[in-house]
Amino acid sequence: MDEALRHLSISIGRPARVVYEYACLPQNFAKWASGLGEGLQRQGDSWLADSAVGRVGIRFSEKNDFGVLDHWVSLPDGQTVYIPLRVIANGDASELIFTLIRQPGMDDEKFTADAEWVMRDLHRLKDMLEAQ
Repeated sequence: MDEALRHLSISIGRPARVVYEYACLPQNFAKWASGLGEGLQRQGDSWLADSAVGRVGIRFSEKNDFGVLDHWVSLPDGQTVYIPLRVIANGDASELIFTLIRQPGMDDEKFTADAEWVMRDLHRLKDMLEAQ
């Protein structure tokens, strides 16, 4: 049976609250999450961005005290991709955990490529926050 999901994580040498406060702002996603595309613009309760597959809609979870950074990406074909993302305290540092869910029809090669892409983005965020 094919792997249905992967938990991708990275340790960040900053307190969870600092990581969360930066990462929860949609306008900051564009600085580190290349998968969301470019030209992020607010439209009502959601956001729009230009991506490799065309214009996408993005809805971010509301600000919370639990480290939840989930978001939903609505693709031009009508499909919505759910992206669970969490910040967890680990002493004076934190863990950022991204759950990559295999999409219907996705082969192993594409799933692995997506995981590598996500890890590059997570490393970008880590580098940005640890440089502060």
